[in-house]
Amino acid sequence: MTPTRALTEQLIACRSDTPLDAGCQTLIGQRLAPLGFELETLVSGPDHFRVTNLWAKRPVAQTNKAHTATKLIVFAGHTDVVPSGPHEQWQSDPFTPTERDGKLYGRGAADMKTSLAAFVVASEEFLAAQPDTPLSIGFLLTSDEEGPALDGTVKVVEMLRQRGEQLDYCIVGEPTSVQRTGDMVKNGRRGTLSGKLTVKGIQGHIAYPQLAKNPIHLLAPALAELVTVSWDQGNAFFPPTTWQVSNIHGGTGASNVIPGTVVVDFNFRFGTESTPESLQNRLQAVLDKHGLDYELAWTLGGRPFLTTPGTLVDAVAQAIEAETGLHTELSTSGGTSDGRFIASICPQVIELGPPNASIHKIDEHIALADIEPLKNIYRRVLENLHAQTVHDHS
Repeated sequence: MTPTRALTEQLIACRSDTPLDAGCQTLIGQRLAPLGFELETLVSGPDHFRVTNLWAKRPVAQTNKAHTATKLIVFAGHTDVVPSGPHEQWQSDPFTPTERDGKLYGRGAADMKTSLAAFVVASEEFLAAQPDTPLSIGFLLTSDEEGPALDGTVKVVEMLRQRGEQLDYCIVGEPTSVQRTGDMVKNGRRGTLSGKLTVKGIQGHIAYPQLAKNPIHLLAPALAELVTVSWDQGNAFFPPTTWQVSNIHGGTGASNVIPGTVVVDFNFRFGTESTPESLQNRLQAVLDKHGLDYELAWTLGGRPFLTTPGTLVDAVAQAIEAETGLHTELSTSGGTSDGRFIASICPQVIELGPPNASIHKIDEHIALADIEPLKNIYRRVLENLHAQTVHDHS
């Protein structure tokens, strides 16, 4: 059993249902401390939802402290997992790592405990070969990624911002691949903007509509128009912005009452061609055009981020090709990740991890054949960035 697989199995065995860390960060910290990492644990959140965060950083070796071009590469990820669901539906216990048919099964196997183990072992191997590297390495781990994400990475980022700590590169270990590890990486993600719209009418008896005002009827033309709006055309990295209704609720439950209000929940997924403010203004203009009496509450879940081809993209692409022979695909598809928080203090953020077909599912798994290549890719990225940093010094 390789060191990467062994640590992966140790992490899977930790029952870290969000927001629990269940000892994962302690295991990782025990591996990082002997390498010279300085560890800080930040516990946050209310008593009923305590979140554990780890910030670990290995400063540049003493022999290299005179270098002015030192760079900081951070491995970021989460130790929490989504609930496993009914255990009886799993072929084996979700927190007992189990090998079957060339796959390792367990909750978090793909999302994202294998990535965490690969981060650690890649760092161990790299530092054994380059103990005096001018590259500083950090780990940013949280147990609040699968939950509300209010007390996790965002809190660590705020702490680092207050200190004036700038990250140069970050790799988030999210499962980004499709068929084989490395075939796709995320060099950005769309932003998410949600709204709750309450349209007001006048409640009344359904037999006397002239004495009432039906907000559902009033909303319908505006809703039909909003569905047809082209918010933007997207660009080379992002698809056009989408607007989707997720819930509509109106009425008292009685069949003979015209409701007094109708409530609509909706969401924008948007790239860099639009801003939250432009989307808000355009939507409200449609509502105003139709003369609606409404209230609107907005929630910005995250702004889009984008890492254009450059030092980190090149280092990752070269590492993937050297290890697997694959020419990786850059993508911004999918949902949000903690990369949206990290991008505020880090100009280059890439998400790279194993295939994601089984994530959040019963019998989550990773192919054994994907474990070592993932670790090797991470190590090669460190080697590439080390070489670039040394070159910058010369």
